[in-house]
Amino acid sequence: MSAVAALAVTRLCKSFGGLRALQQIDLSLAPGERHAIIGPNGAGKTTLFNLIAGELAPTAGRIALFGQDVTRLPPQRRAALGLARTFQVNTLFPSLTVTENLLLAVQGTLPTKLRLHRPISSYRDLYDRARAVLESVGLVGAGEVIVRTLSHGEQRQLEVALALASRPRLLLLDEPTAGLSLAESQRLTGLLKGLDRSMSLLVIEHDMDVVFDVAERITVLHDGKVIADGDRDEVRANPLVAEIYLGTG
Repeated sequence: MSAVAALAVTRLCKSFGGLRALQQIDLSLAPGERHAIIGPNGAGKTTLFNLIAGELAPTAGRIALFGQDVTRLPPQRRAALGLARTFQVNTLFPSLTVTENLLLAVQGTLPTKLRLHRPISSYRDLYDRARAVLESVGLVGAGEVIVRTLSHGEQRQLEVALALASRPRLLLLDEPTAGLSLAESQRLTGLLKGLDRSMSLLVIEHDMDVVFDVAERITVLHDGKVIADGDRDEVRANPLVAEIYLGTG
């Protein structure tokens, strides 16, 4: 018997008044799969992420996480099932240290977030978890650094660390390498390739080198519709993708 899909999106639609942002989207991720969503600006990629994460309600269609219908569930209920995401713009606490940012993320997933009679410093397990996450993204030596002094690439690494703090089963990354230098992009790509295979990964990305390096399967959106879906070679060879997205005839 086949494993239950980490994500199953069925005939998903989203309209904003007369604008049809997404039309009849079908998408599925197997457990542990690395999957990329690509397409021109305005194709509907981030809208799709917002629907999957519960930040927008669909006009029609169904979303299931790990076999459970979550179409009408709020974001926190989806997070409790194992969903985490990052955003195009950093959502960090710039005046706090790297470790303090991680402690807030780790504590937010545990019952201790409601215990206000003890200082956070008394929960050594939280510090151990924060350190382990920082080590996994290559920031263990930056724990006491104020976040606003980090490079843009290091802040993107920290964004991924915050998402990993909840031990997600499905991680959504929205343009993780946007604005990075070549070296920073290569470092973050290596981080993504090294993530635990028990976690499924869905990535929106414009850098095609990153897409072809990280993703095993690629879905291409254009004008709110899926125009191609397949492995790297199938997408590379698709003439419609070449014409619309890659800019070649």
